[in-house]
Amino acid sequence: MGHKKTERIDPLTRALPSGGVDSHAHLDGPEFDPDREEVLARARAAGLSGVGNVFLGPEDFNTRRAVFDRHPEVFFLLGIHPCDGQRCTPESLEAMRMAFATEPRLRAVGEIGLDFHWQDCPRELQFKAFAEQLDLARELDVPLVIHCRDAEDDCLMTLEARGFAGYPLLWHCFGGGPALARRILNNGWHISVPGPVTYPANAALREAVALIPADRLLLETDSPYLAPVPWRGRRNEPALTVFTAQTVAEARGVSPEDLWLACGKNARRFFGLEAAC
Repeated sequence: MGHKKTERIDPLTRALPSGGVDSHAHLDGPEFDPDREEVLARARAAGLSGVGNVFLGPEDFNTRRAVFDRHPEVFFLLGIHPCDGQRCTPESLEAMRMAFATEPRLRAVGEIGLDFHWQDCPRELQFKAFAEQLDLARELDVPLVIHCRDAEDDCLMTLEARGFAGYPLLWHCFGGGPALARRILNNGWHISVPGPVTYPANAALREAVALIPADRLLLETDSPYLAPVPWRGRRNEPALTVFTAQTVAEARGVSPEDLWLACGKNARRFFGLEAAC
């Protein structure tokens, strides 16, 4: 017996009011070179007034930021991913420092953290890169965006031991259950929810989403990864955030429109974008 074919619903048929924000995407990558303009047009049409593009290191930032010159709705994040910890050198940290000094669209250090799922980078190098970038964010007085995969205890203990409770921090791509959500929230941090919240097996994630205070919840795609149902398995893009918003709204017992606008407001406040998008 064959599998039932998934209906790929056009996200523009589920468009929400202008004011939403995709807090985390990688639109500078080659996956979007053929149609980046169309992707950003669909994002606007779906109701997104802002998209956070994450540059994975100063080299990527310097060579690719120009693709957004005509898109003021795109704001920037910059950090060295834990799987690239060997690239966190004194020279790269200085390049990041200079980038933040000269580019007002840079709003946070991230995504940084720990990733023990892959073996691309030794753990000792990950811890070193994490600590050095935490210091840089504090020096620059900018928010943090955290990547953590299969390393929750180590990541949380590092942040707590270094005094980041109460610091403006966003836990990107949250995929845990209620216990992890509570520990993050007890530190005063924000949580960003991606497309996998729509996957049928992720009941614990939907339970956790219902616990997040309304003023500390954000939405994201992590494009081109982690497309929500009904686009799971395809390239993700910001417009598909509307499907994530619908599932999160159902889990919280609110309307998608209210959730969308509230999460957008939270993102603008967190990243200091009130006048920008």
